[in-house]
Amino acid sequence: MAILGVEGFSALPQHCLQLCYGFFAFAISANLSRDLSPKNIGKYVPLPMAMAVPFLVGAYFAIDMCLGSLVVFAWHKLNSRKASLMVPAVASGLICGDGLWILPSSILALAKIHPPICMSFQATN
Repeated sequence: MAILGVEGFSALPQHCLQLCYGFFAFAISANLSRDLSPKNIGKYVPLPMAMAVPFLVGAYFAIDMCLGSLVVFAWHKLNSRKASLMVPAVASGLICGDGLWILPSSILALAKIHPPICMSFQATN
């Protein structure tokens, strides 16, 4: 944001503003089509705000939600009554636990401790 404030829109990548305009128009048209269409059709039109969540929080959250949905599906197949009672509490705990990991992760990053993972991308011949 600081670079954008100092250098202006010329600091953005090429065609970035055109893409922003296009996605803004798509969001408005999707919301209008959802609101103006009949209920039985409008419920299948995706909400742009819901589609924006992975861009705001990161891809890891989408993976967490996918795995959580699979667990909920399996839990409902095994014991639907118990799952209906416990799923909201378990999901809240998992989301909070995922957020709580940020604190130790930040401390490790400040101490310049890196995880023992080595990943490299090399060109193939």
